[in-house]
Amino acid sequence: MRALQFILLFFLSFSSHAFSDDTIVLPLNDWPSQRLLSTIVGDKIEQLGFSVDYLPISSSNQLGALRKGFIHIQVETWQTYGDGEYSKALQKGYIEDLGLHSAFGREDWWYPEYVEQLCPGLPSWQALKACASIFSDGSRGSKGIYYTGPWNYRDAALIRALELNFAIDRLANAEQLLQKLLQAKKHQKPIVMLHWSPDWVDLKIKGKFVEFPEFEPGCENDPAWGINTRMLYDCGNPKETLIKKTAWPGVKDKWPCVYALMKQVNFTADMISMASSLFGVEQKTEQQAKQIWLDKYAKQSKAWLEFSCPETQ
Repeated sequence: MRALQFILLFFLSFSSHAFSDDTIVLPLNDWPSQRLLSTIVGDKIEQLGFSVDYLPISSSNQLGALRKGFIHIQVETWQTYGDGEYSKALQKGYIEDLGLHSAFGREDWWYPEYVEQLCPGLPSWQALKACASIFSDGSRGSKGIYYTGPWNYRDAALIRALELNFAIDRLANAEQLLQKLLQAKKHQKPIVMLHWSPDWVDLKIKGKFVEFPEFEPGCENDPAWGINTRMLYDCGNPKETLIKKTAWPGVKDKWPCVYALMKQVNFTADMISMASSLFGVEQKTEQQAKQIWLDKYAKQSKAWLEFSCPETQ
């Protein structure tokens, strides 16, 4: 029944969007860099003479939307695991991998540097375990609070496997996570939260990732692996996340010129961090943020259009 409800809600979300068959649709996810960079790439596509529109959609729903051709190009796909949903969709031919960006990412538990004064031994996870109570907000006794968003990570399993005295506060979006961090920094209060790098935080606030036991595949499929020999997930996330471009498999044949453009598009870590800062922390309007970003990265973004466009169909 839940699956049926999900399918109905998913398709109903498209009912208010009347895209033509010739419109290239880009998804808008729930973090600032992806939204701004999507509109920047969308402008480049329009410069080639194509119609572009945008569809707000969660990152967890976008693989199915790409498979069905409801959306066509994702400019910022984060692939942490080699055997995750992205890899499975790729192997089945449901999506097409358009290549890596120069930027590489990392996603895991993170804290501002000032917290080390209150919890000696960080960034070691054992120190975090011993200091859990300083991260409490009082709502769940002495349990520390780990702040994250609506995305699928294995934090609950990690907490159980490493016997961390933490509860999870799952916020609705990146903006709420941002406000929690800024509020904590203002009052120099301890906070530990999901952070993904590159992001605006890299430019604005010094901090470190918690160093959990190193990730190995056995951590996720062999209970005997690692510190807890009874449970899976007693390790941190992989320390390197691939940042890619992804497409509906029909893009190459239907819009070969746009396909060629996307092979040229490339983001560095600084480009992603700057986009996140402009559209997140500094709260520029979309047009203001785009103009500042394009002025800063004029040479790189202009080079994306330096290719011979294949004949369109």
